[in-house]
Amino acid sequence: MSRSELNYIAGEWVSGDSEVENRNPSDLSDLIGNFAQSSIRQLDDALDAARAGQKLWATTGLEARQSALMKIGSALMERSGELGELLAREEGKPRAEAVGEVFRAGQFYTYYAAEVLRQIGDTADSVRPDIEIDVRREPVGVVAVISPWNFPTATASWKIAPALAFGNAVIWKPANLTPASAVELTRIIADAGLPTGTFNLVMGSGSSIGQWLVESPKVDAISFTGSVGVGRDIAAAAAANMTKLQMEMGSKNALAVMDDADMSIAVACATGGAFGGTGQKCTASSRLVVHEAVHDEFIEKLVAATKVMKVGHALEEGTQIGPVASAGQLAANLDYVALAKEEGCTLLCGGDQPDKPHEGYYMNPTVFAGSRNDMRVNREEMFAPIACIIKVGSYGEALETVNDTAFGLTSGIITKSLARASHFRRNARTGCVMVNLATAGTDYHVPFGGRGESSYGPREQGRYAEEFYTTVKTAYIASGTPE
Repeated sequence: MSRSELNYIAGEWVSGDSEVENRNPSDLSDLIGNFAQSSIRQLDDALDAARAGQKLWATTGLEARQSALMKIGSALMERSGELGELLAREEGKPRAEAVGEVFRAGQFYTYYAAEVLRQIGDTADSVRPDIEIDVRREPVGVVAVISPWNFPTATASWKIAPALAFGNAVIWKPANLTPASAVELTRIIADAGLPTGTFNLVMGSGSSIGQWLVESPKVDAISFTGSVGVGRDIAAAAAANMTKLQMEMGSKNALAVMDDADMSIAVACATGGAFGGTGQKCTASSRLVVHEAVHDEFIEKLVAATKVMKVGHALEEGTQIGPVASAGQLAANLDYVALAKEEGCTLLCGGDQPDKPHEGYYMNPTVFAGSRNDMRVNREEMFAPIACIIKVGSYGEALETVNDTAFGLTSGIITKSLARASHFRRNARTGCVMVNLATAGTDYHVPFGGRGESSYGPREQGRYAEEFYTTVKTAYIASGTPE
């Protein structure tokens, strides 16, 4: 059964100028619903409401703010089964992954609920006599959140939760591929008792609503996750208004498998990192940098493990790899398969579409050998269930290959050597480093972000988030001399 869903602006659910269809990528006959597309006028209404609501929210007592975030987080965790199934249905990731995503999203809100009560400033004595100094953080104002489709609930939540915790108002523009999850999260936030206008959902395309949002002088900060190209355009638009900016963009993560690696760990980390979420993770390991001494053994075991992974409907029991999210994404993935062949890579498995009883955007996990780091398939982010193996002759060459990229989000090494692990951890030029772990998988209470074209601006998550969602005020107070 399909449904028609609305935007949430100034505390009201409102229809848009038009609607878009949302279909299940596992089964295209399944229409999830029709979702409103905001008009420019509605976006302006949301911005005005946000500026008014933010003033009230910033002066709301700490315990009331803490309680509101706890309510949101608790609701997400309690309803993770139901909402996870909806997420799997519209995005395509296996149900277990989707349920885990919703539950983790709830943890972001409960974590930042605690942070509300830990907003403690600093004091200092002036270098001048009888003057005291108070340093504290205040809300930055109205925050535009532009979130992607691959983690529609979690990525949005790790932006919205700290924004609200530190007293800001939010204008949220989710991806048009996953609007159902956005509407359900908005319903939960709307029930939390925030002042009218503090939170607004404006659905629409990036080229219209998204562009108008980032160009608006009524926005004080923009938190964006998406592609490098769109990120560059946002940065250019934000610069005109000196808008504070935080962006997580592309990646080309590498997992280095050393000659002393535990092969079972290496294969598990490679398959999980490369193919989890159908490869549609910014932390996915699409480059597998393998020492020549274990190259053939690793290939044999990796291919065997990859071939038995179950590709299927996101809601089917046992599915490990769901469909990709859209027709456009599938076409791009298959283009990269063709490119890899043209560049001289050897296809070991996958690269095609499985036969399924229902029409969907399915693709078999794909492994290429014989690739070089200078090939386009190892330079460009594919966002696909495709892994390319690069053979190296030493640890030093492996590290050099890992670092030879325009990106720098995550990297990993599989080794039994403490010396190598420590050296890699210190010298890998990425924001996150994994030792004997898959490159995909991070925690919510510590900073997340990368280097190069992967990230721009302050880190996300953990206590580091306050750097973006607050501004520092230094006050000088003349105490005088008591009579």
